[in-house]
Amino acid sequence: MATKKVIAICQSGGEFVTNKDGSLAYSGGDAYAIDIDQDTCMSDFKSELAENFGFSWENMTLKYFLPGNKKTLITISKDKDFQRMVSFSADAPNVEIFVLPEEAEARNVSNMPASRSSRTTASEAVVPVVSAGDIVVGDDMIANDFQIEMGIMPEESSPLPCNFVLTDEKQHIKAAQQWENAITGVDQRFNSFTEFRDALHKYSIAHGFTYKYKKNDSHRVSVKCKAQGCPWRITASRLSTTQLICIKKMNTRHTCERAVVKAGYRASRGWVGSIIKEKLKAFPDYKPKDIAEDIKREYGIQLNYSQAWRAKEIAREQLQGSYKKAYSQLPSFCEKIRETNPGSIAIFMTKEDSSFHRLFISFYASISGFRQGCRPLLFLDTADLNSKYQGVMLVATAPDAEDGIFPVAFAVVDAETEDNWVWFLEHLKLALADPRTITFVADFQNGLKTALPLVFEKQHHHAYCLRHLAEKLNMDLQAQFSHEARRFILNDFYAAAYATQPDAYYRSLENIKSISPDAYTWVIESEPLHWANALFEGERYNHMNSIFGLDFYSWVSEAHELPITQMIDELRAKLMQSIYTHQVQSREWIVSTLTPTNEEKLQKEIELARSLQVSAPHNSLFEVHGETINLVDINQCDCDCKVWRLTGLPCSHAVAVVECIGKSPYEYCSRYFTSESYRLTYAESINPVPNTTMTMMILEEPPVEGVVSVTPPPTRLTPPGRPKSKQVEPLDMFKRQLQCSNCKGLGHNKKTCKAVS
Repeated sequence: MATKKVIAICQSGGEFVTNKDGSLAYSGGDAYAIDIDQDTCMSDFKSELAENFGFSWENMTLKYFLPGNKKTLITISKDKDFQRMVSFSADAPNVEIFVLPEEAEARNVSNMPASRSSRTTASEAVVPVVSAGDIVVGDDMIANDFQIEMGIMPEESSPLPCNFVLTDEKQHIKAAQQWENAITGVDQRFNSFTEFRDALHKYSIAHGFTYKYKKNDSHRVSVKCKAQGCPWRITASRLSTTQLICIKKMNTRHTCERAVVKAGYRASRGWVGSIIKEKLKAFPDYKPKDIAEDIKREYGIQLNYSQAWRAKEIAREQLQGSYKKAYSQLPSFCEKIRETNPGSIAIFMTKEDSSFHRLFISFYASISGFRQGCRPLLFLDTADLNSKYQGVMLVATAPDAEDGIFPVAFAVVDAETEDNWVWFLEHLKLALADPRTITFVADFQNGLKTALPLVFEKQHHHAYCLRHLAEKLNMDLQAQFSHEARRFILNDFYAAAYATQPDAYYRSLENIKSISPDAYTWVIESEPLHWANALFEGERYNHMNSIFGLDFYSWVSEAHELPITQMIDELRAKLMQSIYTHQVQSREWIVSTLTPTNEEKLQKEIELARSLQVSAPHNSLFEVHGETINLVDINQCDCDCKVWRLTGLPCSHAVAVVECIGKSPYEYCSRYFTSESYRLTYAESINPVPNTTMTMMILEEPPVEGVVSVTPPPTRLTPPGRPKSKQVEPLDMFKRQLQCSNCKGLGHNKKTCKAVS
């Protein structure tokens, strides 16, 4: 972030005045300019201010205005608040901070206006102040929820002068008091009955009573106090020849003991949802516990956890649209994807009762990019969807020429089962229509081991995910061995998997066998042909785990709580932006055969090749002498170190041979690592799907004859405990350690071995 100039104003020498529009202005006071950036901490900032203004930084209060809002002062009380101030004012050239020494907190600073509608006396009125933790950034913030907590009432007439003083939290007026005049009496008018009922609800909260409807229809609403014998009444009906609603009768007298009414009865889920909606929009992780605390503090209403949770769901639905409507929109949504992105696959399935079953999406840009520019290598994995209806996302991703993530296809299903994997793979095979033999890096459990050969038959290689294997091995051994013993077994297991030569592979197996014959048996029965480099027949380019492309899973985690159509469109938007970013990025590359990362790798091998000697060939076989003697078959593009075969780029031994015969190493690099392949991967763009969000949130399209009506799947019970999240980093004990081929010790290799040979 660029440096920002902060204008610090010491309030001890000036005063606040109120403009006609209700905004605050400050005149006078000493000013001091400080340059800050994102790394500046609040303690350093306050220390510099204290030194300049001449008072203790411990007794200093900092406040500032939000950009475009001169009515609400925000208090900075901790580093997080300070960083929020920097973020909120990111687009402003500078920001003003008001510095209040402790003695200034309670003194009179100006004559400020008050509203007649407020019951606040001149001595009780306060300058609007709000904690930075309660900030809601939105157009309606200035005059709504937070205003009353801060002591400002809606203006209904010309202001009267009064003295405004700064105050602490104990003097804040409860936010509910803003609604004391939501109902003013007979002849008050409203635009609709909904608006009247909302005003009535707020009025009852502010005055601490509950009510019940005597009549409630489209022509008249009549309400009485719920307390038996209390004479409070109100009646409203439609004003003749208009659409306006007018209060016709009202008895304002209460004889009931309103204080004994439980506050919780006054807070409906819908009402609380409407109150917290804007804050939830600004802070999506707004927790039910925090919601309950805020409602209690601001409105004096006690909510339990489940009430707050349900209110959050209602608010989220108001912001994001209905989950139920989203499922009903699936047929038209899939059709729009196919219309706007020709060649894309968007297919859904329902069960016999028309409830949602499965959805498959693959955009043409992804299909074309995989065919034209990607290696025949796919990673299959899953992501849990912790939404209202839960479910699982099945994902197929590929690596681009720079080993970046390239999502190819994804599906939403109810669970990870063999049947769902078969369905997903069938549509994936149909979408790709790729004649190449594809290597899949994937788990061997949950039906994948059976589903892959069932769908792709002999046109594939299944490389077992090494992480999943290691986790299962660790779990199966847990009851028999100590942590230390399992660590050695797992290290040897990883050494066996990464070994490029059969003798190194078998040596690692013998190490396992020396610790535990049972562990050795487990490893042999785990089908090493599918995971050991020395035995695997496919080409996985040294990718050992199916957990690939963490960016995509972060997209899913950000969107998984949205209704299904919005979630898919959010992923589409992310993918569209990613493709465009890669297109722009590749245009800026310096002209080269290989992509930048692969060019760097090749140059390292070229540098190593300079110290190697090549002997006379025998047919296409060359002997290369260095620290070791290696055989290179130039016609088969193979070296007995296996690096060339595993990576797709010539190893140093191969480079030495290539230069010896007078050719360029670039001729022997896999075409999938070229800049041309990279650009072909991102050649096609993804187009927007128009009107998705608004259509799903607002419109409920009438059923069309012949079109399947999709209903939500059955709601599944959330399992107990904390939801599982995808682990993105290997466990410490699973980290592969270097093993020396000389002394067999761990943590170093032959070059750095200190043992006497």
